[in-house]
Amino acid sequence: MTVQDSGRQDSSRQDSSREGSSSLWVGASQGIVRVLLVEDDKVDRMAFERLIQKQKLPFACTSVATLQEALGVLEGIRGGPPFDVVISDYNLPDGTALELLERGVDLPVIVITGAGGEEIAVHAMRAGAFDYLIKDLDRQYLKILPITVENALRARRDQEELRVLSHAVRNVNEAIYIFDLDGTIIYVNDAFTRTYGWSSEEVLGHNVSMLVAESEVSLRDQSADLPAMAGAQVEQSHRRRDGRVFPALVSFSNLYDERGLERAEVAVVWDISQRKRSEQALRESEERYALAARGANDGLWDWDLRTGEIYFSQRWKSMMGYSDEEIGGSLDDWLRLVHPEDVEHLQAHLEAHLSGSTPHFESEQRIRHKDGEYRWMLARGLAVRDSEGNVYRMAGSQTDITERKEAEQQLLHDAVHDTLTRLPNRALFLDRLGSALARAHRRPEYLFAVIFLDLDRFKLVNDSLGHMVGDELLVALGQRLAQCLRLVDTVARLGGDEFAVLIDDLDRPEDALEVSHRIQQELKRPFNLAGHEVFANASMGIALSSTGYERAEDVLRDADTAMYRAKAQPEQRPVVFDPAMHASAMVLLRLENDLRRAVDRGEFELYYQPIVSLEDRQLWGFEALVRWMHPERGLVSPGEFIPLAEETGLILEIGCWVLEEACRQTADWQQRLKHRRPVHVSVNVAAQQLTHMGFLDAVDQALDSSGILPGTLRLEITEGVMMESPELARVSLQRFRQREIKLHIDDFGTGYSSLSQLHTFPIDTLKIDRSFVANMNGKGENHAIVRTIVALAKTLNLEVMAEGIETAQQLQSLRSLDCEFGQGFLFSRPLPRDEAESLLTAEEIPT
Repeated sequence: MTVQDSGRQDSSRQDSSREGSSSLWVGASQGIVRVLLVEDDKVDRMAFERLIQKQKLPFACTSVATLQEALGVLEGIRGGPPFDVVISDYNLPDGTALELLERGVDLPVIVITGAGGEEIAVHAMRAGAFDYLIKDLDRQYLKILPITVENALRARRDQEELRVLSHAVRNVNEAIYIFDLDGTIIYVNDAFTRTYGWSSEEVLGHNVSMLVAESEVSLRDQSADLPAMAGAQVEQSHRRRDGRVFPALVSFSNLYDERGLERAEVAVVWDISQRKRSEQALRESEERYALAARGANDGLWDWDLRTGEIYFSQRWKSMMGYSDEEIGGSLDDWLRLVHPEDVEHLQAHLEAHLSGSTPHFESEQRIRHKDGEYRWMLARGLAVRDSEGNVYRMAGSQTDITERKEAEQQLLHDAVHDTLTRLPNRALFLDRLGSALARAHRRPEYLFAVIFLDLDRFKLVNDSLGHMVGDELLVALGQRLAQCLRLVDTVARLGGDEFAVLIDDLDRPEDALEVSHRIQQELKRPFNLAGHEVFANASMGIALSSTGYERAEDVLRDADTAMYRAKAQPEQRPVVFDPAMHASAMVLLRLENDLRRAVDRGEFELYYQPIVSLEDRQLWGFEALVRWMHPERGLVSPGEFIPLAEETGLILEIGCWVLEEACRQTADWQQRLKHRRPVHVSVNVAAQQLTHMGFLDAVDQALDSSGILPGTLRLEITEGVMMESPELARVSLQRFRQREIKLHIDDFGTGYSSLSQLHTFPIDTLKIDRSFVANMNGKGENHAIVRTIVALAKTLNLEVMAEGIETAQQLQSLRSLDCEFGQGFLFSRPLPRDEAESLLTAEEIPT
C-alpha cells in the first residue's frame, strides 16, 4: 500500500509549517491532549504508542478495540474523564466508524481508512468526520496524525470562541451581525431583531445584501478592503423587514484565526435616522443661505422698517444703468422705477409677506432702465421678526429675467400661432371667437360673423409644383386675407388649406357678404410663386352671430357646414348658414352611423332586375342591385346611401358582400334549374373597388366559394371610372378577362369615353344610358345617338344593351336598330329573390 495524502492533509501541513510548534495543542486541557483511540489492530495501536513516546507528544491515550467499547466509553463520559479528540479505524470488528459518527459524538473524529481508500474517506467526511487519513504499508500516515489532531483541537476551540462571542454580544444595545467570507450571515444578536424586525431564523444563512437598500452596493463589495483598515465605518441605507429604509452607520471589524487568516466579519450598526434629520434641517438652512448668497451676484437690498431706509447694493443700481448717486434709499425710489402697471402687483406681494400671509417674498415686475427701456426683474426677500413677531427688517435680492420672460412670451406666441403663416391658429381663433360671443351676450345689438374658407384644388398645386410652392401659396393667401380685413378682425389658419376669418362688430349682416366678395376679388389676381403663376379659388361659408350661439365651436362648425354647401354648388359664391343645413348634416351623420352598423347587422338585401333578350323576350339574366332595409326608415334609396358609402369607403365592404351574395344566389339557380340555359348575373363595380389592391382577391373568393359557372358573371363599370385612369383600368380589366368574367361599360354615351381608346379595352358589352333611351321617341337626336352606339358596338364586335326601357315604342325602336338586350320597367322592376326566381320558369317576360 502506498502513501495517499488527501488535499485536506496537504492543507494541514501547510498550516502547521506557518504556525510553528509553539501553537500546538491550543485546544487541550492544561496542555494534555486526551485521545480516544478506536483500533482493533494491535500492531497499529503499538505504532501509535511508539509515535507518542518518540515525538514526546502530550497525548493521554485511551485505546479500545471495538465499536461497542468505544460507545460505552463515550456514553459514560459524563461520569468519567472527558476526551479532546477521537481517532478511529474505519473498519471495526463489530461495525464501522460511520456508526460512531451517527451517534452524534460531540468531539472531533479523525477516521483512519485502509481498504476502500478515498471513497470510504468521502463517506466519513459526509457523515461528520473532522478529517481522514489513509493507511499505508510503512505507516507514514502517523507522521501527519499529530498535525491533524492539532487542527481538530483548533477547530473545536474556534467553535467555543464563537459561542462565547455570541453570548458576549447577545445583550449589547447596538445591532450586531456576523457574516462569513462568502457574505452569509452566521450570527445576529437580540438588538438586531429589534432594529431590523427580522428574527434570527429569517436571516441566518442569507446573504448580507438582504439588509441593504436596493440603491446601495452590497456589504461585501463595500467591505472588501476592511482587513487592511480595521475599525472602518461607513454610512449605508439599510432596510427593515417591513421594507422601510433607514440610514445606518456600520462599523466593520474582522475575525482572524491564530494563523492571521480572516475567518469572518463583525458589523455593529447604529440607527442614525435622528442624526440625519438634524443634518437635513441644517442642510436646508444652508441651502437657503446659499440662495441668498447667489443673489448677491445680482443685486442686494436691505430694508430697515424701523427707519424706512433701504440699502441698494451697487450691483442693484448698475443692473438698470444707474450710478450710486442717482438712486435714493427709500421704497418710493424703488417704486418710482417700476412700470405703472406693475406697481400695485409689487406692493401687494410685499404686504402679503410682511403680514405673514406668505412664507417669503417673491415678485416679478418691469423696471425702467436708464436708457428708457423696461427690463423684467425678479425680486426675492425674507422678513426678520423680533421675539414678539414684529417685522423690523427685510432683505433680499434682485435678478434680471428679461431673457427668460422674452423666451416665455415667444413660446406663448408660438403656442397660439401657425408656424408656417404666423397667423393665429385654431386655439387662438376660438379664444377670440369666445370673447366675441361674450360681448354678444352682453350687448344684444352687437353682431359678428365667421367666414370659413377652403382652397379648391389645393392638392393639385402640391402634386404638380411641390409642397414648397404649396406652402408659399398658403403664406401668400394669409397675407391677402389680412389685407382684406380691418385691424379689429382676425384671420387664422386652422390647418391644411383651411382658414377662418372673424369679422368683428358688424353694422349689418350684409357686411359679411361684402367682405367675402372682397376676398373673392382679391383671389382672382394670380399668385407668383417660384416663377409660376398660380390662380386660387376658395369655397366660403358664413355663420352669423344673429343665429344665436352659446359656444365658439358651434359657430365654427356651422361656418364649416356652409362652406361644404358652397363647395357642392357649381357656381362659386359664399353660402350663409341656416339651421336647416345643420339639421341636414345631422341627418347625414346619423345615416353614416347607421350605414356602418348596417354592414355588421346584415341589413342589406339584393334585388334582381331582369335582363331580356329583345328578339324573343326571353330572360337572359339579372342585374344585382343592393337595397338597404333600415330598421326604422324602411327601404333607403340607393341614390341616398351609395354616394355616402363611396365617400366613407364603406363601398368596399358593401361591394364585396354584393359580389359574394350575387354569385352564391346565381350558382344556386344554376344548380337547381339545369334544364334551362345558364342564368347570368351582372354586378356594378365602383371606382374605389376597381383601384383597390384587394378587389381581385375578393372576386376570386366569390368565384371559388360560390361555384358559379364560368362566363356567367358580368362586371359593370361606368365609362367615367374606366377613363379616369385608363392604364390602371386596362390592367384590371385584363385580369378579369383571364378569369372568364364578362365586362360591361355602364351608362355608355354620357360623354366620358375616348372612342380612340375604346377598342383597346377588353370589354364585351356596351350599355346605352337610360337618358338616351327615355328620349328616343321618333327620329330625333337621341334616336340618332342610340343608332350610332349600336353601330359602333357592331363594328367592334360587342354586344349592346339598353337600360331604362319603359314603353313599347322604345322597345320597338331598339329592336329595329338591332339592339340585342334590354332592361327596364317595361319588363320588370328590380325584384326580391323569390319573385326573381319565379321568372326563371316563365317562357317569356310579359310586357
